[in-house]
Amino acid sequence: MSTPTATPMGKIITTLTIINRIDQANAGRGLLPAEEVRSITLDNVLVDTGATTLCLPSDAIAQLGLDLLKEVDVSTATGFSKAKIFQDARISLLGREGTFECLELPGGRDPLLGVIPLEALGIELDLKNQQLRVLPETSMDTYLTIL
Repeated sequence: MSTPTATPMGKIITTLTIINRIDQANAGRGLLPAEEVRSITLDNVLVDTGATTLCLPSDAIAQLGLDLLKEVDVSTATGFSKAKIFQDARISLLGREGTFECLELPGGRDPLLGVIPLEALGIELDLKNQQLRVLPETSMDTYLTIL
């Protein structure tokens, strides 16, 4: 696993591994050989606080074989448009894992990691040092709360 890096323009870029969660579950049940679980590792994933969720180009979604969940309206820098949401993308980042929906990006755009997966994984942006920081998940300092 690669450590996130900062670019000269202040962007945080990271490496992200994504697994088809359905394949992973089927392999765990013995229904699919482990070597057939579809996964990809993407370098140069932009950590984007302007994005809500994980956003992947269509070729990455096809390679993972993710199932379509729904079509939604999205707000972009160029206005409103339709986008497809796919389900069961399991991501691994900085030793943390979670399963999330992902939005299909148009036209081969670079992948983005939005705020919902970051928050759910207990990973925050350290803007001063332009890096990601893993929050504690044990003791009184845990990022996990129930109010």
